[in-house]
Amino acid sequence: MAGQLPGKENRTMASALPDEAEARAALVLALRQRGVGARNVLAAIERVPRRLFLSARHHSLAYEDAMLPIECGQIVSAPSIVAFTVQALAIDSSHVVLEIGTGSGYQAAVMSHLAAQVETLDRFATLTDLATRRFEALKLTNVKARQADGLSEFRQKGPYDRIVVNAAVEEVPDPWLQQLKPGGILIAPVGQAKKAQPLIKFQKTESVVTAETLMMVRTVMLQPGIAKKL
Repeated sequence: MAGQLPGKENRTMASALPDEAEARAALVLALRQRGVGARNVLAAIERVPRRLFLSARHHSLAYEDAMLPIECGQIVSAPSIVAFTVQALAIDSSHVVLEIGTGSGYQAAVMSHLAAQVETLDRFATLTDLATRRFEALKLTNVKARQADGLSEFRQKGPYDRIVVNAAVEEVPDPWLQQLKPGGILIAPVGQAKKAQPLIKFQKTESVVTAETLMMVRTVMLQPGIAKKL
């Protein structure tokens, strides 16, 4: 979807104020102190203005390590969750990545600085439209957002080197693992609603899939279908 972001968000991104750069640098320092060691991930986070992915009323909190509300009753994960997740994905410049749950588009924008291609899906057209406009404003040409049901209708560029899911499921659907290349990594929260959920890293070989719990998170459940109104 072509065009600029509305008003204040577009001006904030375009102005590149010194305090914006300082805030991003401070966030990267805080993430490093928390144990994020992958330099390429930290560099990608420093390049992406998180403020652009939030409504104006939350701009003052953009570089706090906090989960924040976004449109359609959804959330954007705290930067530390994004950083640890992307670090665990071990993305390189040859990888094609599938993200299920676009949200604001922030994590996809970070991954676009690491991967060859990023495809990101969300059930809300409002979210994929906003994310697309943000990607265009940042001139990120290797990331595409589209409305789709992440539980079933997600094959476009598969199989994928990496799959990351930003909402919880009670169990990982077989089609996700089928769309993961041998040697690929899938990360998803697996658990029940309104409870802490283990964020699990699945790694696929030619013959087996191994699972490792990375941390506990608390997020929304992935819903089937696409939203008809938003």
